[in-house]
Amino acid sequence: MKGRTSARRRETGGAEERRGTRRARDAGGRALALAAASLAAAALLSGCGIRATSVPVDAGAAPSRVGCAPPTSTPPAPPGAETSQVRVFLVCGSRVAPVEREVAIPQGRSSARRVPVARALVEELTEPPRRSERATGFESAVPQDLTVDGGTEADPKEALRLSVPLDELPAFALAQIVCTFSGSAAADTNDAVVLGGPAETAEEAERARPLERFECGTALRTRPEAAETAGTRV
Repeated sequence: MKGRTSARRRETGGAEERRGTRRARDAGGRALALAAASLAAAALLSGCGIRATSVPVDAGAAPSRVGCAPPTSTPPAPPGAETSQVRVFLVCGSRVAPVEREVAIPQGRSSARRVPVARALVEELTEPPRRSERATGFESAVPQDLTVDGGTEADPKEALRLSVPLDELPAFALAQIVCTFSGSAAADTNDAVVLGGPAETAEEAERARPLERFECGTALRTRPEAAETAGTRV
């Protein structure tokens, strides 16, 4: 009797051992399958140029295809017009940069040409950018109704007065104007630009904000917001 009981116990223990072995084998198989799947996914990502990671990654915004490169050609000038190739500064991203345009302006550089040249350049700045300029990221911050005139009788001869006070102009617009005027007959002999707000008489000029002299340096071109404090009083 005792012999039969011991035999049954040995059979039961053997069956449980075999079942435990099968469970372990099945668990090991599942672990191997998961590991193989993970390796395959990592290899696929690597082949696509993506680095596998265990945490979410913020890749940021998609890179812009606009490069602020000036157009390689300029629109033709009106037939019969006496034109000159000038640099007009437009806004591109966080800076101002030049584009080449054919503009009908008086030839030469003298004080008598300062106001006509300034008016012609302001007209270029107040117009919407050309299609080729917009396609490469250029725009203008200069108000479309802006005008420019000469100074009052009390102003220095190189002074130009805008129809909008300087402190009411967008900083980017002021940077565009300064850099477009610089190097042209609208600037003084040192390529500096003397600007002020509207004033028709010496009395109005005295009550207005003082004239300021600006230069189109690297700091102004790359950080146009600095235009608000870039001028020096005249």
